[in-house]
Amino acid sequence: MKPFTLLYFILATLLYGVALPFLILISFKAKYRESIPARFFLWKNGRFKKSDIWFHVCSLGEARALAPIMALLEGREISISTITHTGHAEASKYEAEVRYLPYEAMLPFWVNKHQYLVVLEAEFWYLLFAVAKARGAKVVLLNARMTERSFPKYMKLRWLYVQMFKRVDKIFCQSSADKERFEALGATNIEVVGNIKLAQKIVSTKQYVKPNSEVIVAASTHADEEELIVDAFLEYKKERHSKLVVVPRHPERFEAVYSLLEEMKDEWITLSRWSEVQDFEADIILVDAMGELNNIYAISDVAIIGGAFREDVGGHNPLEPAHFGCKIITGEHAFMQQELFKYVHNVQVVKNEELFVALEKAESMQGAYVDEKIDLESIIRYLKQ
Repeated sequence: MKPFTLLYFILATLLYGVALPFLILISFKAKYRESIPARFFLWKNGRFKKSDIWFHVCSLGEARALAPIMALLEGREISISTITHTGHAEASKYEAEVRYLPYEAMLPFWVNKHQYLVVLEAEFWYLLFAVAKARGAKVVLLNARMTERSFPKYMKLRWLYVQMFKRVDKIFCQSSADKERFEALGATNIEVVGNIKLAQKIVSTKQYVKPNSEVIVAASTHADEEELIVDAFLEYKKERHSKLVVVPRHPERFEAVYSLLEEMKDEWITLSRWSEVQDFEADIILVDAMGELNNIYAISDVAIIGGAFREDVGGHNPLEPAHFGCKIITGEHAFMQQELFKYVHNVQVVKNEELFVALEKAESMQGAYVDEKIDLESIIRYLKQ
């Protein structure tokens, strides 16, 4: 190992030793029962076989974003690593070998040779880049982004990112602003291609009959957001025939959200949960199941996109509700989705206290839509060299 890489490896190993008791503890939680043992103890997480292209993604959204790329790489040997269990489940739908990405200090003993390592979005791991490069791979950043909000934090560690991006052969980034930020951190060979999520094929997997009423979906919500949305909905519903469908982002919160809805609903409001009855008869419906969101968007009039009504999440993908023509409302903290929102028109971005007014305003608005696409040709051409 080169001196910088050796020092980084030693520090990463020491950090692993310090964190070991905590890792053992959280590995018993349902959310991490599969990913933590795999990533930090290599439990049922052996090395990849040799393949042409190794994609690394973080979670569900990035795994889904691979779909149009995978379709154009048919016949190639593909490996995919992930961080989260939802990302792993989504990646497993492809014709590919799927693993959890081990902790950095384990990578020198785990990574083998690939022609390309393609890392999506902001998964910047120094040893991942360094070890893959040392094994002979070309390191490519795809759909790379660096938000205005996060950029100052990267600049404080510029010495590290300069070393990291020395190991990167090609960067396909989302915007010219991203390109400038990467260049400020010493990156080269950068091409602006737009956001590959624009190339996703968005479909519903089931066809539900739309209720004879307005349908509002609270999509990908996080803690504290359901309370905010239900408050606005209950006020809004006093004079309207509307239904609210609540789809929490994380399945481990289903029970807590159902309890909250039971506590908040007025006596005249009916409540149901999808796991017990799959219809839209109730006034508020909790969808406590995975994979239903696009099906719900397809029959919804208004989509309130979660993750943006609190400061620490960054919002969620607006392309799917826009595809189905929903009137979109989101919070002011959608900083992780800034690039996608550039392509989506007729969106209300509101403060938390403005949500009720936004629902009233949505009645007279047209549905959201996307009017731009991405050309994947330059990406595929590079990966077929």
